Amino acid sequence: MVCAGETISRLETVRSAKHLFPTRVYSTLSMKRSDYYTLLKGNQKNIRFDQLCHAAEKFGFTLRGGKGSHRIFVRVGIPEMLNFQNVDGKAKPYQVKQLCSIIEKYSLQTEGEDV
Repeated sequence: MVCAGETISRLETVRSAKHLFPTRVYSTLSMKRSDYYTLLKGNQKNIRFDQLCHAAEKFGFTLRGGKGSHRIFVRVGIPEMLNFQNVDGKAKPYQVKQLCSIIEKYSLQTEGEDV
């Protein structure tokens, strides 16, 4: 049986480890843009916030700023801004859909890998 103090210390360790090394983001760092696009299209309700931000950067968007849990991404030549919100480490599904629709609208999935 685990005592209460031991459970709390384990939780703190897990939280700090996730903050430093988010496992799902770490495993997707080497993915190609086409793989990111496939991941986003097939799994819109279960995308982590960090994955969405990294995917936006992979497709040539740059972080313009943000306040609190919001992050705003822009890209030269694209008038739309992407505003992502972190809700308990997850991205909102409609924001994932917005990124996918911009990728499709401007044919970003067919561009070269180096942006």
